[in-house]
Amino acid sequence: MTGIAVIVFFALYFVKAGYGMFFDAKWGRPINNRLGWVLMEAPVFIAMALFWYFSDRRCELVPLIFFIFFEIHYLQRAFIFPLLLKGKGRMPLGIMLMGITFNVLNACMQGGWIFYFAPEGLYASGWLTSPQFIIGTLVFFGGMCINIHSDHIIRHLRRPGDTGHYLPRGGMFRYVTSANYFGEIVEWTGFAILTWSLSGAVFAVWTFANLVPRANTIYNKYSGMFGDEMRKLHLKRVIPFIY
Repeated sequence: MTGIAVIVFFALYFVKAGYGMFFDAKWGRPINNRLGWVLMEAPVFIAMALFWYFSDRRCELVPLIFFIFFEIHYLQRAFIFPLLLKGKGRMPLGIMLMGITFNVLNACMQGGWIFYFAPEGLYASGWLTSPQFIIGTLVFFGGMCINIHSDHIIRHLRRPGDTGHYLPRGGMFRYVTSANYFGEIVEWTGFAILTWSLSGAVFAVWTFANLVPRANTIYNKYSGMFGDEMRKLHLKRVIPFIY
């Protein structure tokens, strides 16, 4: 999957994923944006819950904590985030279906490792005091807070009925134009660290490969709209001070 992520990374520099501000009906029949997000993200929440429920390790403390961390993210992404969306945005059916496919495969990868394939005893209770768990947990929740706060800023850019685009300000938007994506990249990097697993690392790589090119596309669009302001603020795309 890492090899495919590399291909996706370069491909998305030439192909705009047609959702959000780059909505394009050529990606499939338009559906309600809120419904699309729920249908796209809920399967991974459910699939991970099934991996946990049917596992003999479901009562083991460390795998249970990994599970809770993972599900906290997708509870917010699948059931809270869509309800907070404003406007009458649409999502192409093709984008939703691709998202479902990836999310289910990722649930199989994360749930399979944590609950079935990780060596017996690897995630004993002593893991909770290990450097990788402590550091990874701080990174994970730090990224989650950045992501949620950045989404909040984006939602409040427009007044009711307004369809214009505005340059987000505040929070990590002081440094990058896609602070929400930066937060998500940080979050899943933290998950890879706290689980110290290949499956977590692959997911972090996929997150980077999917979001960094889109952040570049957003940056280029904003440059055409707010070029002088962006130059004055020295904004980067998605990684503060770097890119």
